Amino acid sequence: MTASPMVNRLVIGLLALLAFVPLYAQWAGEPFLITFLSRVLIFSLAALSLNIILGFGGLVSFGHALYLGLGAYSVGLLAYYQIDNGWLQLLGTVVSCALVGLVTGWVSLRTTGISFIMITLAFAQMFYYLFVSLKQYGGDDGLSISLKSDFGFIHLGSPITLYYAAFVLVALVLWWKQRMIQAPFGMVLQGCRMNEARMKSLGFPTLRYKLSAYVLACVIAGFAGLLYANLTGYTSPAYLTWTVSGELIVMVVLGGMGTVAGPLIGTFVLLVFEELLKAWTSHWPIILGPLIVLVVMTARRGLVGYMMRVKSLP
Repeated sequence: MTASPMVNRLVIGLLALLAFVPLYAQWAGEPFLITFLSRVLIFSLAALSLNIILGFGGLVSFGHALYLGLGAYSVGLLAYYQIDNGWLQLLGTVVSCALVGLVTGWVSLRTTGISFIMITLAFAQMFYYLFVSLKQYGGDDGLSISLKSDFGFIHLGSPITLYYAAFVLVALVLWWKQRMIQAPFGMVLQGCRMNEARMKSLGFPTLRYKLSAYVLACVIAGFAGLLYANLTGYTSPAYLTWTVSGELIVMVVLGGMGTVAGPLIGTFVLLVFEELLKAWTSHWPIILGPLIVLVVMTARRGLVGYMMRVKSLP
């Protein structure tokens, strides 16, 4: 789905604002702002990856947090053995997410609907219990990370460096997705969402296209996990739970499924609004929950749909 000029301007403005956040935070003496918005960018990256299969492919995965966790453990396990080489950690992230995504996707994509949802959830729970059982690496208590990723020319131990690494990745994924939906690959993927039987009749190997998109989404989610482990200095089986996958789905749906920038907008609004409500009342879920339901029920394309509707009014 091509965004309206209004949405494009909003996204460009939001990215421009985020680009100057570290400078403002240093000037104002607000280091929390860098940490908080780093988290927003990291979860935006994870939500953008989920939108590849959920928004463009119509595949509802309740196990996407598995790849966030694999990326985090690729950092944590190597750091446990005093290996802080960022390139090795990145290699571990890509290989683990791609291989697990390839195997689980090959099985899961042979099903549809509720079966696909349950199989992706089952795979995530299998890995969750695997990491819980690894008592040497903290088990259910998680694993502290004392060594941050060192790529030589950049070191993710610096909050500002980590922030800009997340920012650049989000910007690159947005640019790539805008190109993807206009390319044959993206068009076939969207065609599979609309009518897979017709795409098969036209001669397209739909399973191959969907599996490629699935593995790409898994690897990008792994990048988010690598950054998240560096942000928190910690990794835990809790990163792999179905509740985290559910939060990512909410971010995508809230912003706008099948739109390029919807997950970024949805994540930003959800996490910022959540933080503001937490400062106001301890019962913030009672307020936030109905608001999310209201947006989902009244806008087919989430917040992006709202903006496009307003733009089309006389």
